[in-house]
Amino acid sequence: MINYKQVYKSDFKVYDTIPMLVHVKSHFVLEKINNGLGGILLKEMPVKEYIKDLSVYEIACEYEDTYDISNWAFFMAFEDDKPIGAVTVASCTDNMNILEKRDDLCVLWDLRVMDGYKHQGIGQKLFDLVTDWSRKQGIKDMKIECQNNNVPACKFYHKQGAVLNMIDEHAYYYDKSCENDTQFFWYLTL
Repeated sequence: MINYKQVYKSDFKVYDTIPMLVHVKSHFVLEKINNGLGGILLKEMPVKEYIKDLSVYEIACEYEDTYDISNWAFFMAFEDDKPIGAVTVASCTDNMNILEKRDDLCVLWDLRVMDGYKHQGIGQKLFDLVTDWSRKQGIKDMKIECQNNNVPACKFYHKQGAVLNMIDEHAYYYDKSCENDTQFFWYLTL
């Protein structure tokens, strides 16, 4: 049986034991029509399969080193006592540019489900928990960052009703490990 609960910073060590692995089988490639003036098409293109570990970028135990997390919420999924999924939503944080200085915008900061538990509705339930929490806080919109090589996540957010509003092909240029990734920002009206 899967149980879900809101967790706090005392639970971050357990939270961080859940890997955030993306099994990449395809990428969304941008096709710019007339150098972009005619629009942009996203084409899903197969690639040689590889695994991208996003856990190295998102470490809950380190969030407080950079941000005031008093307006953040964290939820986890457990099978009995085993942690199998987690999600973080951030809101009302002064030095967080991604929030656009809006107090009615939140950011889905992290959503992870362990391999072996994916495609069983756990990610959906965790997503529902943060959207419900955000609505109760008076949040109107949720911003979601994703990359062109995380096609399953892009399709999941699209299925939730999120709209792809921003694309940045050079967002990760400074990081050699992901310099060719394209940043997508999805927006979901709550």
